[in-house]
Amino acid sequence: MYTITVGGNLSIIITYKLSPSLHTPMYFLLANFSFLEILYVSCTVPLLLSGLLSECKVISFSGCAIQMYCFLLFGGTECYMLAAMAYDRYNAICHPLLYTVIMNERVCIQHVAGSYIIGAANALIHTAFTFSLPFCGSNEIDHFFCDIPAVLELSCQDIWVNEFVIFVFAGCVIIGSFIVTIISYMEIISKILKLHSVSSRKKTFATCSSHFIVVTVFYGSGIFMYFRPRSSHRIGQNSVVALMYTVIAPLLNPFIYSLRNKEVKSNMKTIILRK
Repeated sequence: MYTITVGGNLSIIITYKLSPSLHTPMYFLLANFSFLEILYVSCTVPLLLSGLLSECKVISFSGCAIQMYCFLLFGGTECYMLAAMAYDRYNAICHPLLYTVIMNERVCIQHVAGSYIIGAANALIHTAFTFSLPFCGSNEIDHFFCDIPAVLELSCQDIWVNEFVIFVFAGCVIIGSFIVTIISYMEIISKILKLHSVSSRKKTFATCSSHFIVVTVFYGSGIFMYFRPRSSHRIGQNSVVALMYTVIAPLLNPFIYSLRNKEVKSNMKTIILRK
């Protein structure tokens, strides 16, 4: 699954680079999103695979902190990248005549850079608050990577401050970007319903449905994970839920965006035949 995820997302990046016809805002954001997915899945899955294949399931204290920071960095960046992609589709469908002006190259770069800046700030805050706590007793993490809820369980101090920080900052990142995405899609659906042509409706729905599938899987599992009461967390349940946004969502991305997109498939075939 890890190999397919990396290979699939890498194929989207290569197709974008080698296909001049795909050099549009939509595919620029998609290529950057695919690169982000490779980084995101590489934070957790290689160490998980190493643990499954050996008896040594150990991570150092500093290694745990680095893994948490990288995971939160790329996870937070992905939230706003998905919102930027939804905003791009909103402009393409609702303001087609102004689309190239609104989503010019400078704006696209700002969206990508802004997503990374927000992700980095969010990751730094959570990692600093989590690893400033005193840890005592068991050092066994009930998870397959150093996620915030699992590490907080090891603290011997009241963690209400950390839970408040999660609620505020994770709320701004996850819920904030989710609201932007939902508003964009509500406007898109409203615009689609006003179209008189059935073929136009189908084409527009097809363009946006793939993005909406990724959004549903990623945001749904993320919100369920970080915004539940602590008392509702069960042993093993966190790992199952986390698999949805750490492994399944990145795995689905290349299939959804390539197999459901005629333009991407056409350019992939052209590149293969040319080589």
